[in-house]
Amino acid sequence: MARILLVEDDLDVRPLLEHILLTEPTYEVTAVESLANALKLLEEQPFDLLVTDVNLPDGSGLRAADKAKEKGIEALVVTAHGLTIKPGDLAPYNYLLKPLRVRELLDAVRRCLPRSDSQVVPFPTPE
Repeated sequence: MARILLVEDDLDVRPLLEHILLTEPTYEVTAVESLANALKLLEEQPFDLLVTDVNLPDGSGLRAADKAKEKGIEALVVTAHGLTIKPGDLAPYNYLLKPLRVRELLDAVRRCLPRSDSQVVPFPTPE
């Protein structure tokens, strides 16, 4: 089960994104509305992926993405302000521009999640 931390302050968008992510039966989603809550949860709980909006009421979601990366967690940044952000600011991140399409979001999440299906199968040992 992949654990995803979703950070989105828009009361209309957060439940929609959560619903989209939960269409995948192998995803468990924790949704919060602020940078402070995201940073707290990143310290307290294990996650496989952070999906965060850039513009949050109490700061930049890029801070959460940086914290996630420090902890070895992949981050996917989403923003509706991609054209107003300075060129290159999003370059270090996996990112999507809003409005999001369902398939686009799910494909990006799959690409960002660590591969758990790539286990090595041992050769049978002769008896």
